[in-house]
Amino acid sequence: MAVGMLCASLGMGCGGDDEEQPKSCSVAEQTGCTAPQVCEEVEGAEPACFDPVTLKGRVYNSLDDKGIAGARVLARDANDAVISRVAVTGADGSYELAVPARRDASGAPVKTDVTLRADALAYETFPKAPRVALPIDLSTASGKPLGIASAATEIALLPLPDSDGLGSISGVVRADQPGGTLLVAGGVTGAADLDGSYTIFNVPAGEVTVKGYGAGLALDTASATVSAGKVTAGVDLHATGEATAVVSGKVAIVNAPGGSATSVILVVADTFDEMTARGETPRGLRQGNVTGEFSIAGVPDGDYVILAAFENDALVRDPDTSIGGTEIVRIKVSGEDLQVQESFKVTGALAVASPGASSLEEVSGTPTFVFEDDSSEDLYEVMLFDALGAKIWENVEVPRVSGSENVSVEYDGPALVPGMIYQFRATSKKGGTPISQTEDLKGVFLYR
Repeated sequence: MAVGMLCASLGMGCGGDDEEQPKSCSVAEQTGCTAPQVCEEVEGAEPACFDPVTLKGRVYNSLDDKGIAGARVLARDANDAVISRVAVTGADGSYELAVPARRDASGAPVKTDVTLRADALAYETFPKAPRVALPIDLSTASGKPLGIASAATEIALLPLPDSDGLGSISGVVRADQPGGTLLVAGGVTGAADLDGSYTIFNVPAGEVTVKGYGAGLALDTASATVSAGKVTAGVDLHATGEATAVVSGKVAIVNAPGGSATSVILVVADTFDEMTARGETPRGLRQGNVTGEFSIAGVPDGDYVILAAFENDALVRDPDTSIGGTEIVRIKVSGEDLQVQESFKVTGALAVASPGASSLEEVSGTPTFVFEDDSSEDLYEVMLFDALGAKIWENVEVPRVSGSENVSVEYDGPALVPGMIYQFRATSKKGGTPISQTEDLKGVFLYR
């Protein structure tokens, strides 16, 4: 169908009612449409011009509900690739973010899930495990122009406990399709806009090296001198070619009646937290639906930690360090394919009953942590972490239970902070050896 005919059938102008209709528009280059309209893909037809779908929301301090000015918000697809420009929040923390939306023959957005990332000075990046971003279905957009404002577009950020010695770095990733490049400096990260521009907040003062990661993307590195409370600008990274290395290996799923397939991710080593065994994964460095062998292509040079069964799939990395294939695996990629010799053993997870069985829950008073009983255990260890990764409390001698499907453990640690997000994690042990645990991204709750 020609663009003009499609627009007429939709009752929409492609470039304005009083102007000659363009013969085509470009989705990649965003040309051929008169602002504020944008060029969108159309199922079964050529691209056409439409009013954009806009996400509307607010970025605010989780502890006091005050808006955060100057936060950067962008949208990502299911592979964490950035699909939008960056929106910067106003004085009250509000933002509006236009996102691309594929259309059906009637001009309505088709079902597509996107998620949001937000960064701000003196605040923890969102999302960062154990917090996950809620998917936003673009087909739910309504109104004229089309928009979405929901719980998923409201973003609560957690203030860092000590931000006095932190600064920022900004620059441009100068490469083809730089959007979504993960920038890492001093152990903290930022994400590049579609045009390659980026800002990394909360970098410790001093000399740091800036690196960029994304599947298929080979970049040089840059050095920066960071001063507390200031922005070090003009720190650009340049493409040096294409990343072609393939990292492959094998996952062994054992004793897991509730899970048959898992995922494998590559975490940038500079972002990996030993205490919580988590970190950040660049766009494209993930393989899902793994039942045995895995292969991740286009891996840039660098140091990585390989994690299997990290996501919510009823599976966890086997915590039994007395057998092979259960240690945290670190690799170094240097331009060549890498076959990981160790197999990654994963096992069935202890199901979380409450809080945080399926989503972020609100909890008040004294929380009780409830999880599935492991019938072969001697005892349990239960720990509580805040969303910044600090361990708040632990009980390492929770007795085994009998005659019950679940284990209940009442919290008896220091007072919890209203507005803070927490995660409890439970591990079953037999003969002093861990045998299973709750999933990496469950047991998460907001304390009120």
